[in-house]
Amino acid sequence: MPQKLSATARRAKAARDLAYAKTPARRAKKAHAQRERRRAGASANGKDYDHKDGRFKSIRANRGNDGQGTKKEGKKRYRVPKK
Repeated sequence: MPQKLSATARRAKAARDLAYAKTPARRAKKAHAQRERRRAGASANGKDYDHKDGRFKSIRANRGNDGQGTKKEGKKRYRVPKK
């Protein structure tokens, strides 16, 4: 369900989200996920890459760090291997 925001707040949020998505760290994470997806082929359809476990999981299973929340896995603790 989408957030109920005013038009001004919606535009401001879109600008913040875009700025965050373009940071070098987020771009590296996205590029890594894309590389893994291309390598996996059709076996990754309908699944998300779990960076902690290094494999594809169902979308539902890949949320919230396996029930531990996101504090342990977020920000600087999120490791992206080099090419």
